[in-house]
Amino acid sequence: MALIAEYSYRAIDATGGGIVKGTLEASGANGVTAKLRAQGLTPLEVTLTSKTGLNRDVSIPGFERRVKVRTLAVFSKQMAGLINAGLPLMRTLAILIEQAEDKKLQSSLVGVRAAVESGSSFSAALAAYPDVFPPLMVSMIRVGESGGFLGESLATIAETYAGEAELQGKIKSATTYPIIVFVIAILGVVAMVTFVVPIFEGMFKGMGSALPLPTQILVTLSNNMLWILPLMIGGGIAGWLWWVRNRREEKVRRVVDPWRLKLPVVGPLTTKIAVARFARSLSMMLDAGVPLVQALSIVGAASNNWKIEQAVREIQESVKQGRSFSGPLAKAEVFPPMVAQMISVGEESGTLAEMLRSIADFYENEVETATSQLTASIEPILIVGIGIIIGGMVISLYMPIFSIYGELGQSG
Repeated sequence: MALIAEYSYRAIDATGGGIVKGTLEASGANGVTAKLRAQGLTPLEVTLTSKTGLNRDVSIPGFERRVKVRTLAVFSKQMAGLINAGLPLMRTLAILIEQAEDKKLQSSLVGVRAAVESGSSFSAALAAYPDVFPPLMVSMIRVGESGGFLGESLATIAETYAGEAELQGKIKSATTYPIIVFVIAILGVVAMVTFVVPIFEGMFKGMGSALPLPTQILVTLSNNMLWILPLMIGGGIAGWLWWVRNRREEKVRRVVDPWRLKLPVVGPLTTKIAVARFARSLSMMLDAGVPLVQALSIVGAASNNWKIEQAVREIQESVKQGRSFSGPLAKAEVFPPMVAQMISVGEESGTLAEMLRSIADFYENEVETATSQLTASIEPILIVGIGIIIGGMVISLYMPIFSIYGELGQSG
């Protein structure tokens, strides 16, 4: 079986007459040439860039790197600009393939361009790569493609994903500091138990008296770090690998996602993030002219929470049967009462999309405030917790010394 390798190429675009550069994966240079000719390109140069070993990207099922939301926002904005400027779709895709910095996005766009050239619609070609282009994005493009406003749809997608990327950045910046402090605290405790406690243990042996219980526990822990530390590291790595591999499985999400919503401090923040995503995605779909039932089937997954997805399915069934949208929404525990009330007003006044945008704006602002409060509340908790742990260890180490001084004082 031939190995798949990455090749860089330069080719002439028959439609635009320009030079196109990019990379392709194939089992040989002939395979790259065949793919290029299938796309209407005339190969000028094909060069092997990687084969096997360290130069080859390894892809393990379940651990593939996903295209970032910010990357999709930039791609959508660039494509909207080119389409609105009047460039043909095939020429636009060729330019975007050349400009794409993300290898996975670039490789997918090459396949999309080939599919479009073979007669497929643009949205259908994108749908063939669900791990790169989300269903929400594909549906929006399908609506814009059929309605003749593809550029406007892409601009809306770009704006939505740019907001999502900004939201993710705020959450990441708010949680980075506590995580770093927590990791440093763990490393400090491990270093003390591994290197400092043995020094004190040598002192304790010469004292000839029984050690206090906290000191005994600390010394026993230190003596067993030779197997405890590798076990902790191995268990942590195994747990992380299992989580990355299985976190999107239905049975895992059914347990973890409802639990996330119930966590103190973090739970309300998770709920606000999910509601903001749901409202923003649904408003975008309705603005594009997508029927409510179809839009609900797509945006449920955009919330990224299993419990909210189930609630959206119930809402979808209610709408299918001709009942209201806000009724089952009010019964769902995951949506705050204010959301159901605002949507009810939107239904009655015929301004559902506008009301959903207002909900999204409100909860995105709430998320920004909540992340700042989360950081402010976690910092003192971490400092106090670390102080108690380190202080407790230091006191445990000095307890035998205090005991000896106390005995000497009594004997004197």
